[in-house]
Amino acid sequence: MSKCRYPVELMDRFEFHSYGHALEILMESFPLHWHDICQALGKFQVTTEELLAAGGNETAIPKKFDDVLYPLGWREIKITGDLLIKMYPRKANQRGRFSDRPFDEKTITGWIDGHNIDFIREKVAFDLEWNSKDQTFDRDLLAMRTYFDCGIIDVGVIVTRSEELNDIFKALKTDKGELLMKKYGASTTWMGKLLPRLNSRRNGGCPVLAVGIRKPCVVDWRAEK
Repeated sequence: MSKCRYPVELMDRFEFHSYGHALEILMESFPLHWHDICQALGKFQVTTEELLAAGGNETAIPKKFDDVLYPLGWREIKITGDLLIKMYPRKANQRGRFSDRPFDEKTITGWIDGHNIDFIREKVAFDLEWNSKDQTFDRDLLAMRTYFDCGIIDVGVIVTRSEELNDIFKALKTDKGELLMKKYGASTTWMGKLLPRLNSRRNGGCPVLAVGIRKPCVVDWRAEK
């Protein structure tokens, strides 16, 4: 965990986990982008009614980040790419020296096949996973490491639910009388599913800042409920 300071106004509303010096890179190399992200986090809030709404990752909750980041120039990006292989022959009787022209070429199509990230601005990536299947994290981390390996991004940010939101999900009931926790189950996207993947370096060499949404973001929740 980085020792750099996070904005004080965000500390009680989010948890932060910095991998590969992601926070330092954001603060030192991309201060304007980090300001955008902090602005989006600072404006983020949900209600219990929104929690109860059906739709998973397609509810109004993820769109809250669209409303802040899109006007600031962040865009969803998808990349595809082919791999061109060129084979150069060694020059006759000159060990270790090769011709300037290949004798054969081969193209592997779809070498990079449709990786997409929710928001990119210049060389910073930002993804939100509110309530998808937890395998979605594998897709996100693969996308970020691919963009990083291709030199498209230098750092990524993933926002998801903190474990402490489970206290709210276990107290609220849907219209059908079921506990909301059934909707936000253990096999969906939350911090407990993201950190083990980051600890095992599924992000490759891409620095990643993991951000967890905590209870105070649910503005109309009170413990006595």
